[in-house]
Amino acid sequence: MMKPDDILEYCTSNLDGIVLIESWGEKGIYYNPCNTLKRGVYILTIKEKDGDNDKSSNLNRDNIFRVNLGIRKTTFKELFGEIPKRPSAGNTVDMNYDFTELDKIIPHPVYAWMGWISVLNPSIETFETLKSFIEEAYGFSKEKFSKKK
Repeated sequence: MMKPDDILEYCTSNLDGIVLIESWGEKGIYYNPCNTLKRGVYILTIKEKDGDNDKSSNLNRDNIFRVNLGIRKTTFKELFGEIPKRPSAGNTVDMNYDFTELDKIIPHPVYAWMGWISVLNPSIETFETLKSFIEEAYGFSKEKFSKKK
């Protein structure tokens, strides 16, 4: 089983121009070469506890964490068939997934409407699959960054 630090280490060792920021109870990898922007553009986050508006994965269980990343909506649709509507505050997207299931790449329980995916406690094998999505999220964040700066 992967640990959060293993995933962060993979990102910091393999992606250029990124920064690691810890805030809001999560660790985020942002694309932000030379700290051009205040924070940068999200690539990936790791969340280890429930938040006020996101309790759907039951992250308060012992040793449970969720990896979250934003991919292109076209890829999201290829994986899951549709982009859901934005949920109201404190609710989850209307998709038929068990957001507490471990080691399965699924839509993000709150941000799927933006094309985000997630996985709880990925195994080494699942992380190998996730790497291509990390690369996509990285490329996508670079595109968004170039529009913001």
